[in-house]
This record gives sequence, structure tokens and C-alpha cells, in this order.
Amino acid sequence: MKNKETDLFNNPEMEQKILDLQELKDLQKKLLQYDEEYYNNDAPTISDSEYDKLKRRAIELEEKYFDFPKLVSKKVGAKVKSGFAKVKHTTPMISLDNVFDREELLDFITKIKRYLKVDTFYEMVAEPKIDGLSFSALYVDGKLVQGATRGDGETGEDITKNLLQIKGFPESIKSPYKSIEIRGEVYIDKKDFEKLNKQVEEQGKKLFANPRNAAAGSLRQLNPEITKQRPLKYLVYTWGKVENQDWKTQEGFYKKAEKLGFNVQKHILCDNFEKLNSAYDFLFSNRAGMDYDIDGVVFKVNNLDVQSELGFTARAPRWAVAYKFPPELAITRVKNIRVQVGRTGVLTPVAEFEPVNVGGALVSNATLHNFDEIKRKDIRVGDYVSIARSGDVIPKVIEVFKDRRDKYSHEFEAPHNCPVCGSDVVSVDDQVGLYCVNGLSCPAQATEELKHFVSRDAFDIDGLGEKQIELFYNKGWIKNVADIFELEKHFDELRTMEGFGDKSVENLRDAINEKRTIDLYRLVYGLGIVGVGIVSAKILAKTFKTFEKIREVTVNELITIDGIGEVMAGDIVAFFKDEHNEKVINKLLGFLTIKEVIEEQIDTSSPFYGKTVVITGTLSKSRDYFKNMLEKLGAKIGSSVSSKTDYVLYGEDAGSKLIKAKELGVKIISENELDVLIKS
Repeated sequence: MKNKETDLFNNPEMEQKILDLQELKDLQKKLLQYDEEYYNNDAPTISDSEYDKLKRRAIELEEKYFDFPKLVSKKVGAKVKSGFAKVKHTTPMISLDNVFDREELLDFITKIKRYLKVDTFYEMVAEPKIDGLSFSALYVDGKLVQGATRGDGETGEDITKNLLQIKGFPESIKSPYKSIEIRGEVYIDKKDFEKLNKQVEEQGKKLFANPRNAAAGSLRQLNPEITKQRPLKYLVYTWGKVENQDWKTQEGFYKKAEKLGFNVQKHILCDNFEKLNSAYDFLFSNRAGMDYDIDGVVFKVNNLDVQSELGFTARAPRWAVAYKFPPELAITRVKNIRVQVGRTGVLTPVAEFEPVNVGGALVSNATLHNFDEIKRKDIRVGDYVSIARSGDVIPKVIEVFKDRRDKYSHEFEAPHNCPVCGSDVVSVDDQVGLYCVNGLSCPAQATEELKHFVSRDAFDIDGLGEKQIELFYNKGWIKNVADIFELEKHFDELRTMEGFGDKSVENLRDAINEKRTIDLYRLVYGLGIVGVGIVSAKILAKTFKTFEKIREVTVNELITIDGIGEVMAGDIVAFFKDEHNEKVINKLLGFLTIKEVIEEQIDTSSPFYGKTVVITGTLSKSRDYFKNMLEKLGAKIGSSVSSKTDYVLYGEDAGSKLIKAKELGVKIISENELDVLIKS
């Protein structure tokens, strides 16, 4: 007799369904969290493109398994924030479906024709998709009586008083309608956002990540006086319930709204498919010059009768769609190319450009890596460029639009002297970079070394940030890392300086004294030895146990250690032999107590004991979390996939490493599978 349970798990279709539903359940949980962060906390933790990818996959699975709860495809926004009164929308404030390329846009047009059983292209309106916060404003007898956020599409938050704090927002209108509900977007433009963040920085508060977060956080204040202080603006692009509506087209609404005194969204009329693409290309290539951030183009059927005939799906109108811009990509103009000097003396060119929102953050700098890279791409001041960023990495230039270049532009020339101290710059061996020869006598290198020493993975001293380090260095109080522990002799003068008081000075004293006892690996990392990162520092501490042994180690001893190559070994030995370094280290050790290195207990019964694991993609927790967990289980963490790799732990957006693992037949595991293996 056959075992039903055995049959179940030998059924590929059933096995796939189980996997799909588990994935869908995980996606629904993640998206619920991301919606809360975006809509209610105004602090998203992933980029729009990453969110869109997850949402599309969830909708795909929800449509595939129709009997599973539709928590994503029917959901709009998030529940209202506690503290606000609730407002029930007269008609739902729905979201739009998205398309991401021309083929999907063509499919959208084809679906309209198929639904209406015609072969006609209906005139459409193209609007910039503002990256802000949606609102509705209800006017009765010409008076504003109710303002609301979108909320979950059915119920929003009462922001009536807050809307009236926006400069130029009409409190009353000369309206021919008994009641009219106007809908649009509240935003902060790029220049105002820069000014706002400067004010926030001067107040010592956390900076806003991007204009959208700033606008949403400013409008959704329980105290309208705070909203009043923020440079909010608005644009109108649609309507809700209207008594005796008399316009027949989308464009007709724009004209009517403008006549009523509202700021109206710009638009382009398109009477064929080619013009849709042209409108998209125009807005995409010119968005850097717009006052506000946009993240795509919205296309709407212009004729309202046709809109009415098309109607809605469960989550969006059939007559409108948002064509999103490519993820984490933006176009802007290079204002300047400056050269910065790092703590090792390397000169790095950095492009300064007009601020632009890239991947959810307003950025104004992009690394150009080295001077050969500038020459290869022929990047010049004044050029329009496309830039991209990944995670928290400084953006990089992807493409230069040479057809838009000023005819008077000229090639960038690499400096012959250090831009900070004026010393000669040289190239070292076959390396691409240029280096300042002045070492720690160069103020830039000295201050960067000090910043590294107090950074999070090193001594992590609260109250000693970049600005404080530069201030104390320029005053001559701190010239090397050992001087930090004698900073107290300047505290009386510090108390008299603007921005410092008794409390902040006492806090700084406590923070410095707390780090007089330090882990060995933090000390090694904090010294800033060329090539020695936090992982290498931990390896050295774990291997040699004491700082004295690390100081006296030889190249031959170092190259026998897994993870330390010949070049790094040479740099470590050279660092400790340097006369200046030796003098500073001897002084520093007089202030410190180095903690004893305690061997961590390794679980030798773990399936990961002695195995090499590579981690790739976005996981539910930080990569360091999984790295530390696996190391305690006896695993070695690899940086690249090879035939010697035993496992690849993958998360969302895993790329080339996952592909290579599959090609080599390396075992790949998800977070869920990792949990199962650990518990087995």
C-alpha cells in the first residue's frame, strides 16, 4: 500500500506549490513591514526598485494561487498613524500598476484595446511621477473642510490644518461646485531640501535621507507649527468626488484646477505609441534639471468616457499606468571635480554634481576612482552624466552624454602636487593611483587617520566625529592618535567654545576614558595599517593573542596564516618598523589596557565546522550577523565562489556569486535552509 505522505513529497507540482506558498508568506510579511516603514515611519529601509521587485513577485504568486489570501495585490499604502483622526475617503485613493520597459508599456496599451475590442489608440496624457506624499482636499461651498493622506486607500489621516501650513495652498476657492475633492502630491524641491538638511545638521539632528521622506515627515506632524516651518509645496493631478463635474478630459481637469487657483501638474499629450516613448525619454533625460524629484512617468487615457468604460481592476485603474525609471539610476550635471586625499595618501578624484535622488537618497558626489578612469571615460566639468548607486556605496558615473557637452569644455588634468599640503605626488610601482609623499605630515592624511582610529569598528569614541577631529587637529590639540587620550588638558578652553558646554565636555571625557580598555583587534584595526581591515585585524588578534607578538612578527610568520598574503604581510611589518609609528604606538600604549583574547567555543558537531561559506544577496539581518553566527559554528567565510566553496548562503538580489555556485554545483542554501541545517 502506498504511503500518502511519501507520494505528496514525490510530487514535483505539490513540492513547488509548498515552496511557492512559503515564499509568498515570507514576501507578504516583508512587504507589510516595508509598507509600515515607508508610509507610517517615513523611513524606508530598501530602495523603490527593490520594493517593486518584491511586490511584483508577490502579486505574481497571489495570482497563481488564487485561494491564498491577497495581502499584496489588493493592498494600497498602510494603516493610518496613531495620533491622527481617521478620514474615510469618498472614493478610494488607489495606486497604479507599474511597467518597467517599453515592451510592458506596449502590453498595457494592447490590454486597453483588447478590453474595449478596438484597434484605436486613445489619446493619453503623460505626467512626471512626483516622489512625494499623496493628499486629498475636500472643498464645500468653496471652503477647505477636510484634508487627508492616502493611508490604506480607503481611510487616511486628517491633515486639514497641516495642508493650510503649505505656502500658497488655497483655504478657499471661487468654486462653481457645491463640493469638489482635489487630489495631488506634497513634496519638497531639491534646493529647499538642501537648505533644510543644512538647518537640521546645524541643530545636531539626524539628516533626512531624501526629499520624499522629508516631505512625508513634515506633512504628517501632529503639531501643525512644525509643518509650517518646512518648505513644503504641492501639485494637483486628479480629483475625487465632485458635484456637477463639467470637464470631459484629463487635460480639461488641469485647466479647471488651475483656474480655481491650484498649482497643477505639468503634462504632455500623446496621440500615438511613439509619442508615449518620446515623452518618457524627454522626462527621463531632463529630470536632473527639474525642481523636484520624479521616479517615472504616469500615462493616463485623456478621455473620461473611455476611462469610465475601462474601469478598474481589484487594485488599480485599467486606464492609467506608471512607467518607472530604471532602478538606482539618475542623470545630473558635473559641477566640479575635486581631489581628496585619503589616510594612506592616495589621491582620489570625486565628481561634485547637482544633487539628485538615486536609489532613495539625495546624493551630490560620485567617486571617479582614479585619474585613468577619468581619462578613459573622458569625464569633464559641465558634462551631463548618468549615475548609479548600490546600497550605501558612494555613487559612480555610468555614462557621459557627450552630445550635450559644452564646446568650450576641456579635459581634466591630474594634479602634480597634493591639493592639501602641496607636496609632490607620485605613482607607486605599477599601481594606477597617485600618492602624496608627505605621509602623516600632510593634514589630510593625518586627520583621516584620526577619523579612522575613532570609527565604529575601531575605538568607537562617541562625540569624536569628523567635525570634532578636524577642529581639534586644526587647533593643534590632536596631532596623532595618542593625543586623543591627553585631550582633557584642553577641556577648560573647549567649554568656552560655541557648541560645547559642561555636559557635552563631560560626555566626551567619559567616552574617551571608556576606551582606555580596548579589544586587541580594535587596536590593531584602529592603527590604520595599509590593507588590514576588520577581518584581518581579528585574524591577527586571534592568532598572536598579544600586541607585543604582533609588533614583532615577521613576513614569513604572517604568510603562513590563511587570509594574509605576501603584500599585506610586508605592509604590516613595515608599519611597525617605521620610526614615527613606533614613537606614537609607545605613547599610546601608556594610556591603554588591552583586553585578554578569549578563545570562542566552536561547535565541532555543526554541519558547518571546517566548511567554507560564501554569503551573497540581501538577507533579513546584516551580513555581519550571519558571518559571526557561521564562524561560531566553525565555518570559514569566503569572499568568492570556487570549487573549494562548500556552501553559498543567498538572499534577495543574489547575483553572479549565486550563478557561479550553480555552475560549479556548489550547495546553495536560503535562510530557512540554514535554520534547518543548524537545528539538525
